[in-house]
Amino acid sequence: MKMPVLNIPSKGARFNLLCMMAALLTYMSMYAFRKPLSAATFEGITYWGLDYKIIAIISQVVGYTCSKFLGITIVSSMKPQNRIRCILGFIAFAWVALLMFALVPHPYNVVFLVLNGLPLGMIFGIVISFLEGRRNTELLGAGLCVSFITASGITKAVGRFLIIHFHVSDFWMPFCTGLVFVPVLLLGVWMLSLIPPQSEEDKASRSERTPMGASERMKFFRSFSWGVILSTLTYATLTVYRDLRDNFAVELWAQMGYGENAGILATSEIIIAVMVLSIVASMIKVTDHKRVFFGNIYTFIGSGCLLFVMTWLFAHEMVSPALWMISTGFGLYLCYACFHTMFFERWIALFRYKSNISFLICVADSFGYLGSVGVLLYKNFYTRDMDWLHFIVTAAYISGILIAGLSVMMAVYFRYVGRPKKRNAKLFQNRNVTI
Repeated sequence: MKMPVLNIPSKGARFNLLCMMAALLTYMSMYAFRKPLSAATFEGITYWGLDYKIIAIISQVVGYTCSKFLGITIVSSMKPQNRIRCILGFIAFAWVALLMFALVPHPYNVVFLVLNGLPLGMIFGIVISFLEGRRNTELLGAGLCVSFITASGITKAVGRFLIIHFHVSDFWMPFCTGLVFVPVLLLGVWMLSLIPPQSEEDKASRSERTPMGASERMKFFRSFSWGVILSTLTYATLTVYRDLRDNFAVELWAQMGYGENAGILATSEIIIAVMVLSIVASMIKVTDHKRVFFGNIYTFIGSGCLLFVMTWLFAHEMVSPALWMISTGFGLYLCYACFHTMFFERWIALFRYKSNISFLICVADSFGYLGSVGVLLYKNFYTRDMDWLHFIVTAAYISGILIAGLSVMMAVYFRYVGRPKKRNAKLFQNRNVTI
């Protein structure tokens, strides 16, 4: 079915609101087909010496990780006219997998969680493709910021609500939560279809965004090899800690005395979203790409330090559990917001490279989720006797140090080393780039 086309200008308040709401509704809906699984507890079910919930989450993350690796090729090279049908097709496939998860007896149904995650990891890269390369991409990405900060808590709260008040089983709850969000998904995708392509002014301001084939991806990596490696490691560390905090938030809040308060899952994340967006909004008007690019790196350093310090204060009972969760979540999602709305965007704009940020996001995401699988396996096979609270506190210490340290190296690389190689200079629209 062909979407109706309206004449939407490529700038102005109407355009900004359309982009923000389209991104928010679409990506929040994607979460409804993935994250509610974490709201289930599957109490008393174990297989092969592992809690069934761990097996279920690892299975889904394995599929999601494979999706990110597939996205490096599929999403970065996707033509604009194929984006809408891919979003709908991918999410429909994931929803059918949740139906089969509910119908097939456990533990055999975990295969369908792998299939559920397999297409969903590519949704973010497709959605951001509608927004990148605009004169105010940071503002347009605000909807995405809100969605990936709050959507997990909101969709899990809906899942817990279905379990507590409608007595939906843990196995049927993920499918039913997706059903609740189907109308929201269709509205969001329809709004995405109305977004016009890059204007000439956008291209002049942020460089032209184009699909990237295998040769273009390899040339980009050769031009910024250590920048790609360091940013990917930083992002991977963020992803590992975020997944631990996110997937086991129910258990974590319960261990800290908030077990009966399902609303805390959404309330805490909404507070974080408001704080993060306030800071992101302050950088929207800055047109100096170099200033914003390095400002993002310094933000990563500060966030890593905040994560370490607040965890130390919490471990020594100097701050409350709620303050620790909110403050560390703030540092975590501030970095995420910078990566998704500014850092990769300004990287390409600063060096005037004809490419797209979907490539960088998929590379970073793929290794991030690969790390998440590794950490979950390590937790269950080597530290099974450690409860989730103490494990996540330890992870917060390590993550804080790694994020800050890797970001310092990234700042040094881009400041003094990371310049386009002469052999690749012709790939740049503007060779007069100085760092």
